[in-house]
Amino acid sequence: MYKLAFFVPVGEAEPVKEAVFATGAGRIGDYEACCFQTRGLGQFRPLDGANPHIGHVGDLERVAELKVELVCRDDLIHDAVAALKAAHPYEEPAYEVWRLENI
Repeated sequence: MYKLAFFVPVGEAEPVKEAVFATGAGRIGDYEACCFQTRGLGQFRPLDGANPHIGHVGDLERVAELKVELVCRDDLIHDAVAALKAAHPYEEPAYEVWRLENI
């Protein structure tokens, strides 16, 4: 089992979550589309060569984002990350993957 966490602009979170859930990620027992969301403020500065979805090259940008956390079966994690990357509006989405122990 893995835990997947990603950061996404608030207004664009639902389609990204749905893409990840469509892979089978976010299932716990007899429940699907399970996740926890925390609202926060992300920041970044696009460098030369970037094609930012929000902001401009060289300018510091701050964006209201959600951190979305969910669990994912071992056999689905690569598909879940691929779906996240494909659906996310940023060219370089921030995400984390941790292996979980079953105790």
